[in-house]
Amino acid sequence: DKIGELGFNPEEIAKLSVGRLNKQGKAFLDQIIRSAVDVDKLDFIVRDTYHTGAEYGYIDVFRLLHTIDVLDENLAVNVGALSALESFIIARIESFRSIYFHRVSRAVQIMLAMAMEKAKDELGLVNFKTPEEYLAFNDYTVWTKLKESEKSKEIIENLEKRKLLKCAFERTFYEKDRTVSRIFEFEEIRNQIRNEIAQKAGVEAEKVIIDVPTLPSVPYRHSVLMEPMEIPVFYKTKDGEKIPKRLSEVSGIFDVLKGFMNIIRVYTEAPYREKVGQAAVEVLGGTPYSAQISF
Repeated sequence: DKIGELGFNPEEIAKLSVGRLNKQGKAFLDQIIRSAVDVDKLDFIVRDTYHTGAEYGYIDVFRLLHTIDVLDENLAVNVGALSALESFIIARIESFRSIYFHRVSRAVQIMLAMAMEKAKDELGLVNFKTPEEYLAFNDYTVWTKLKESEKSKEIIENLEKRKLLKCAFERTFYEKDRTVSRIFEFEEIRNQIRNEIAQKAGVEAEKVIIDVPTLPSVPYRHSVLMEPMEIPVFYKTKDGEKIPKRLSEVSGIFDVLKGFMNIIRVYTEAPYREKVGQAAVEVLGGTPYSAQISF
């Protein structure tokens, strides 16, 4: 193959492309692609916030790039760029909260997933055996097939008409660990809560959808030398020596932000929104989404 002819190992290139090379003594190679401050995040946060019109995505990317260095085989940021690094972390949290985890965006994702689940066997959506077969399932092809299938047709038509699932209940909270999100990872627990809400609301269980997106405020692991949710930084002495530090040691903002953002949402169809919201409050506590006021 072409990669081999150029003198490179195709398997190593494949692993490096997703930040999983795990080469002894060269952790920074993976961290360029997959870490707390990697090129992917520096790209998509700026690009996506720009194209969505968000105001918080203005990050001094070049300042960060010029101050990143290798320290004990790990990428580390010079504390001289502390404000740029803090802005980047805050922008990442906001982009997930306001774009990727936005209630309408999640509603569309849920409906599309429901349509694919209903029609996957009929359309063979998961039966591909070669890369070519997988690549044949592009956006247009999958959408057309889902619209033609009797099992998923109604959902796709509702998406086209913007008749989306409605958020009846929402609660956001921050924790230092993943206890809450791990609880909701168990399908039987989600189903139990869903069934209880449906029973109290007097609707069919399938009309209630529990969505629990979770995000570590800092990408979970950056350095092989530090605990999860820490980012290595350094400052230079007058003689050029690099002194390593944890970001939480030099940034009060970062120390406060460390943890997990958990969002619990309950979705349903428009006619059931109010009573499902009230039932969700009884089961989960808080305020129904329809009664919340933004300031």
